[in-house]
Formats: sequence, structure tokens, C-alpha cells
Amino acid sequence: MIRSAREKNELSGNTIVNKDIPEWRIVPGGDSCLVVEFDAADMQRSNSVACELARRLMKAALPGVSDIVPSMAAVGVHYYPAVVASHSQGVTPWQHLMIQVQAVMPTTMVSSEDAHREIVLPVCYGGEYGEDLEDVARTCGLSTEEVIDLHSGSTVRVLMLGFAPGHPYIGMFDPRLAIGRRPTPRTAVPEGSIGLANRQSVIYPMTLPGGWSLIGRTPLKLFDPYQEPPCLLSAGDRIRFQPITARDFVEIEQQR
Repeated sequence: MIRSAREKNELSGNTIVNKDIPEWRIVPGGDSCLVVEFDAADMQRSNSVACELARRLMKAALPGVSDIVPSMAAVGVHYYPAVVASHSQGVTPWQHLMIQVQAVMPTTMVSSEDAHREIVLPVCYGGEYGEDLEDVARTCGLSTEEVIDLHSGSTVRVLMLGFAPGHPYIGMFDPRLAIGRRPTPRTAVPEGSIGLANRQSVIYPMTLPGGWSLIGRTPLKLFDPYQEPPCLLSAGDRIRFQPITARDFVEIEQQR
């Protein structure tokens, strides 16, 4: 079979250049995973396209695909080779899946406001719910109220889920919140705790070790294996944090 130069480029996994979206390439991730990698030079731009590609792939429900995992600047497509092979003609399962991924790849930057959900997350900041808030404020040269305002005052995105089930990485926040991680990680961070580091936040879906500065806690449950879907948040969701009181926290927690 004679293929065009473009088809040869796509099947080889070479970098594809499109002026409207970040450069990308497709590479194998073992014998049953295909990985779409985006240029990470502009992380927020690449993450936006990665989340949109993942959304499109989930909607496409390609035969043989078992799981779609978006990350900061890549999307992993896990598949059953035998199932994909039963649908391919003249190419390997990996090549067949590459062509299908290419078909749904965004060709222009999309608005996440149109494609993804917006979720309001209640947060009790400071005190026993966010014991590092005052340290964060001092490090940033801000008051605790200013830290809360910067953290809750704008809409941010779920960049990816990772580290643990339902564990989101959320950003990017105001540059004034660009602090590093704690020098000594904690061995047990309470469920719902919201950490801050590198202009991002994480939310611990269960008691876990962690080295991010804790500024607050949400009473919402982020992961429940008995629910469908089990994760409250998904990559690409738009998030707005809403400050609440300790009393509000207890009331919401009791209702879940």
C-alpha cells in the first residue's frame, strides 16, 4: 500500500506541526498503550488541548479502547490489541488506533468554557482546616485574607488527576502564590485538605502523605469507588473555590 508523506509521518510517530495548536506526536507506551505527547513549552495551552482530546476520545468510544488518561501535556490511550486488530485493515492495531486518534484531534484551540463543566468547591480556609495558611501568607508577603482572595477569586482548571484516585492538580493561580513545597512532607494529610505549591493546588481525596502547604479543606468527597463516576472532578473541569465557615463545613460534611 502506498501512503502519502503525511500518512507516513503520522504512522511513524513523528512530531506533527499545526500552527493553531501545540506540536504533538504519538508514541507507543508499551504493547497496549498509545501516548499523545504535546509540546510542554506552554503548559497551560498544551493541557487545554490534551483535556479536549481526552474528552473527544471518551465521546468517540473507540472499539478496543479500555481507558483514556489525560495528564499535564499528554494523553494515554490504553487498548486491547486483539480487539483493535479485529477492526483494522492492512495496518497494525497501534497504527489503526493512531489514525483514529488523528481523526478526532482538535485542529484549533477550543474554549474550555464551552466543553467542560464548572464546579464550585466550598472551602474552609485556615485554622484546623488549613494549618499552613499563615506561613504561606508570610512567605508570599501577603495577609491571610489576600491569600484566600487570590485562591478563591478566579476560575481555575483541573489540569489532571494523578498520584492517587480522584487526586486533582488544579491551576494556574496568581503568580503571587508561587511558593515551593514544604521542606518536610507530612506522612498523613487529612481527606479533603487543599494544598498549595507552584501556583497549583491539590486536593487530597483520602488520608495520604503529602508535601504541599495546607491552606484549607473541602467537605465534599472527591473519590467514592461505589459511585459512578467514582471521581468528583475530571481533567478540564473549571473550578471556583468558595470560602465557607467552620460551621458550614460541618453541615455540608454531615449531608454527604
